[in-house]
Amino acid sequence: MGAQRRAHEHRPHHWFARQLVLTLSGQRPVHALLGHALPTAYDRLVELAPHAPLRPVLGPDRRLATPDLRDCGHCTPRRGVIEAFARIALGERLRALAFRLELGDDHRWRCAALDLGPTPSVWRANP
Repeated sequence: MGAQRRAHEHRPHHWFARQLVLTLSGQRPVHALLGHALPTAYDRLVELAPHAPLRPVLGPDRRLATPDLRDCGHCTPRRGVIEAFARIALGERLRALAFRLELGDDHRWRCAALDLGPTPSVWRANP
């Protein structure tokens, strides 16, 4: 089971989901994904990263809850394209992350687009 799980987690959408969580939580600098994202997606990361929308939060037990990648799925609308989603637990809340990967001529996957569900400020405005 261990080898099967490791192989599953090395799929491109799983790798990118982990990297995006690390970047959007402030655990890794945004430039770490420079060669792994197309310009539009990289610009979106640069816009989101300073706000660390997935930063660790203080849980009800007063301990710091780090983001936990709960689930990651995908569909393949055509060859060379993966549209993926991830569910990220932050304390008692779940966040949604959607992203698109495209296979380049060099056979490397790159993030072409990403979207993070509503920000906590939106949650507070709309209880």
